[in-house]
Amino acid sequence: MQNNLLTANIKGVYYKYLSAAFGSALIICIYCTVDTAVVGHYAGPNGISALAIVMPIWTILYSLGTLTGIGGSILYSTAKGKDNIHQAQQFFTASLYLTVTIGVLCWLGICLFEDALLRFFGANELLLPIAKEYLLAIKFVIPLFPLSQMLSAFLRNDNDPIRATIAVLSGGIFNVFGDIYFVFTLDMGVFGAGLATAIGDAITIIILISHFFSKKNSLMLAKVHFFYTKAKAIFVNGFSTFFTDIAMGIITVLFNRQILYYAGLDALAVYGVITQLAMTVQSSSYCIGQAAQPLISINYGAAHFDRVKRTLRYSLVTSAVFGLCWFGLVSAVPNVFVNIFMTPTDSVLAIAPNIIRIYVISFLLLPFNIFAAYYFQTILKPHTSFIFSIMRGLVLSGFFIIILPLAFGADYVWFAMLFTEIIIAIASVFFIKRYTAQLGK
Repeated sequence: MQNNLLTANIKGVYYKYLSAAFGSALIICIYCTVDTAVVGHYAGPNGISALAIVMPIWTILYSLGTLTGIGGSILYSTAKGKDNIHQAQQFFTASLYLTVTIGVLCWLGICLFEDALLRFFGANELLLPIAKEYLLAIKFVIPLFPLSQMLSAFLRNDNDPIRATIAVLSGGIFNVFGDIYFVFTLDMGVFGAGLATAIGDAITIIILISHFFSKKNSLMLAKVHFFYTKAKAIFVNGFSTFFTDIAMGIITVLFNRQILYYAGLDALAVYGVITQLAMTVQSSSYCIGQAAQPLISINYGAAHFDRVKRTLRYSLVTSAVFGLCWFGLVSAVPNVFVNIFMTPTDSVLAIAPNIIRIYVISFLLLPFNIFAAYYFQTILKPHTSFIFSIMRGLVLSGFFIIILPLAFGADYVWFAMLFTEIIIAIASVFFIKRYTAQLGK
């Protein structure tokens, strides 16, 4: 596969990886959608609001897996491009150790401080019991969530993107049918939705691990020299993608608090739908970076810069198409999505279209900004990626979420992400042009 990535037709390989990554992203979106829809129809708008409270926990778990998976796999493929196989295996081993350690620490933290975390993320006395009921089964398998993200990233860099897709697909299919069966047929309620999610991710992990017993596997454990140096490199290179993930949790917490203060529970229920839509768009946007990353990393390591530039062009076109499609679909039928995710009240249906149509304008630029973070990482510009991620995920978004409703009224909180995405997109275009022009010089 190394030779294939270095010599095969870029277009064919890119779209093969894009299809596999998009399949994984689509299935994740589907089973998150089904989770939300089932809970929403079972528990109503309060169920949706409770899942909006839980969302930051998901974001943290998955983003930590992305941190070690993307950061490690970029360095793994770059080392392979330089034909330094032993160093590549050390980066895989270090990433695995870090992921397991992080997973166990998250497990302990969530189990010991569950109530405090949920209250911090915006839960009140009404929503706290629902959120805890959903998390009850999930608490038993918390380390599996970051591990599945990390392994998926390395499988894509080890000639097995299809297995990564099948793993997510299998877990997702179980989760879809498990949600319906546990929640409604067995009348297990919100707990049943969490149980289906937990079992689904366990299935995903089992299939991912089967890669290590296949003929395609070249991922081997190795003695890691200078572990702390390699761990630092993994964290530095993975941080911007990690923060892109974690930013959604930060944004969700800020929005939850601002919406409850300025607009009330009906608006929060609508935002619960928006978080699911935004997660779907963001997840599908990741597949652009995930498709490009193995190609760019290994060719960058081998100094095949013309292939890096061709991969960049395909990725930019894909970003534009994704942005237009998601914006057009959601803005055309906003209340269809509201009805998918819950049994809405008349008051929710009345306010939802305007809120959703304002927010989803940001979807036009979101795929491009997500890919830009991946691109800076893969050409080993982690500091630029770091700055952009901080600005998008905390500084600009936080500023607009707080200031806009304070200065102009509650309705303007929905413009916060649009203003953020515009500023980041302008800066991203400038630095992509600048760094791409420097390749090979």
